[in-house]
Amino acid sequence: MTPTPRLSIGLPVRNGEPYITQAVDALLGQSYTDFELIITDNASTDATEEICREYAKGDPRVRYYRHAVNIGIGPNQNYSVNKARGELFKWASADDLYARTLIEGCVAALDEYPDVVLAHSWTAKVDPAGELIKVFKYTLSTSSPQAPERFRSILFDRGGDDDYGVIRLDVLRRTGLQGSHHHADHTLIAELALRGRFYQVPDWLYFRRVHPGQNGMATMRKRCVNLDPRRASRLRHPAVRLYGEYLWGYVAAVQRAPLPAEDRWKCYEHLMRWFSGRARGKATADPDAVEPPMPISMRDVVAGWKMQVAE
Repeated sequence: MTPTPRLSIGLPVRNGEPYITQAVDALLGQSYTDFELIITDNASTDATEEICREYAKGDPRVRYYRHAVNIGIGPNQNYSVNKARGELFKWASADDLYARTLIEGCVAALDEYPDVVLAHSWTAKVDPAGELIKVFKYTLSTSSPQAPERFRSILFDRGGDDDYGVIRLDVLRRTGLQGSHHHADHTLIAELALRGRFYQVPDWLYFRRVHPGQNGMATMRKRCVNLDPRRASRLRHPAVRLYGEYLWGYVAAVQRAPLPAEDRWKCYEHLMRWFSGRARGKATADPDAVEPPMPISMRDVVAGWKMQVAE
């Protein structure tokens, strides 16, 4: 039995052949090494299984699990949490890229600030070939010491990919984990923010790949079906239910969080104002892209970097 690692990285995947080699190389090449990489394969039908089994043979930090049938993105993400042995946890995506120092910086922040429950970095976008498209500054107020302010910011502000941050596992396991309703990732991040503040490493170390066929680019129903195939029935899961569970996800997060009564009511007030704005069709703009102070060389910052050849 290998020693218990401090960090568990959960990498849920289904048919990740085009990009998973780059993602795994970037993770295994991190400057921080005390982790296990838990790959949970959701019944892939391409070469994902063969690729992942080779990594598991070659590196004792890699643990590979395969589902015989497609259980959906949400249950597969939660499965990786259930398999985690570390004190800290991070979800990773099979199509994204990670700078060598991303995890080192996040773990250092969690060690320095005991009240921080999640640490991440600024986000940059890359194209299918892995070329940098744009970078963003983090605009949310999740570092506030006040839980209602963190909750308000997540409701009303846009930006950040905090669901891919390094999280204290005991805190994550006290949440409702990943659901399958509309914007289920938003309600999970809101619940984490109610339980403690976030920290952003002030550098672009996480590279989110944008490519056709991603779940975020699908329709609302298709996204929910990808999260859990049982959502496919329009009769049992009409749109009103998917939206209703989205709202209830925030309500349940506030109910579960260990908040003083005054803070709880402030959160409900923010939620009522947010819901009123959504009902009127009020949209929130994405954060503006910014110019990095120096050009980012993917070859220099990402371990095992090779230019992705577009098909």
